[in-house]
Amino acid sequence: MSVQLSNKICLRLLNNGCRSLSVFSNSSPSNWSKVVSDAEKIVGYPTSFMSLRCLLSDELSNVAMQARKLVGTKHPLLNTARGFVYDSRNNLQMRGLVVLLMSKAAGPNTAAEACLQQDMVSGIYPSQRNLAEITELIHTAFLVHRGIVNLKEWTNSDGPLKDMQFGNKMAVLSGDFLLANACTGLAQLNNTKVVELLSSAIGDLVQGIYYENSIQGEENNMTDDIKIASWEEQAFLSHGALLAKSCRATLELAKHDAEAQALAFQYGKHMSLGHKLNSDLQPFLKDSSSDAVPFSLNSAPVVLHQETIGREGWIHQIDQARPKGRQADYAKLWRAIKAGKGVSSAIDLCCYHGNKALEAIKRFPPSEARSALENIAFAVTKF
Repeated sequence: MSVQLSNKICLRLLNNGCRSLSVFSNSSPSNWSKVVSDAEKIVGYPTSFMSLRCLLSDELSNVAMQARKLVGTKHPLLNTARGFVYDSRNNLQMRGLVVLLMSKAAGPNTAAEACLQQDMVSGIYPSQRNLAEITELIHTAFLVHRGIVNLKEWTNSDGPLKDMQFGNKMAVLSGDFLLANACTGLAQLNNTKVVELLSSAIGDLVQGIYYENSIQGEENNMTDDIKIASWEEQAFLSHGALLAKSCRATLELAKHDAEAQALAFQYGKHMSLGHKLNSDLQPFLKDSSSDAVPFSLNSAPVVLHQETIGREGWIHQIDQARPKGRQADYAKLWRAIKAGKGVSSAIDLCCYHGNKALEAIKRFPPSEARSALENIAFAVTKF
């Protein structure tokens, strides 16, 4: 499938209210919200307003005033902006929260405390709080950029072209502004290792999203042969690298040793992959396909289903679900995947990554922050 067509499909899902703004969502919002609320109390303040200083700046306020012109249009930037203000199902600032919890769980490095010359607040250095804010700004910038519409695929029935052109300009401008602020804040940390880590995370995001779009396996490429190892590699780049490297960077700011930094990285990596698997599984956890959520043919349960039945078996199921000259019957595919072993294999893989995250965080000293990180890892495997 072309990148243009895959972008349009993503846009269709967004306009139908099916696109999630974050991988940090859960099938039981009330339980997940309690885990987050308890964790926020530990780090000192709600991370929902972590990037408020940037969002309320004069420059972005001017962008927001211009973006009001998009009200009444179908441009996805509006849905993204609404999610920043309120989203009852997702926690859009989760990456920053995990970074702060990791900072507190590791605590101060007594051997290097004299050279840090920073006063800790709630067990966290100011530079670590700044890093958590930078992580959120990077994530937010990429969310905004993902909402850019491919105008070549836009039709008159989708709305006036000039609205989409204006919305794209706003998305590019505001996303670039957030990313520029993140890079400025990164430079002010005065730590070349941290700059290197976060810069590489930005590169990973770009590579992961490009790869994600280039292999979107809808209609025209339904028989693409994707292995679970490739899925995990892509998922890490686009969903896990930023958090994993931010967790490592926050321990670098406190001058912790390489072993502690590696454990922090492993927690961020496996927790992110677990959450992505949890998100991919949601459409297949319903009892019937009548109210099934639209699913991607490159999601983990589908990839594992293909590996289980073999390429020939998968092509046969595709042919059955897509008679010549007709649109694919996704409800029929859903039933075939649900009846196979791909869903149970994806649940097992999700539990594996959740357990690996727990193994990493249990190497840190017992504390409220460590318990909160454990609860987050536990929540990954709840369906």
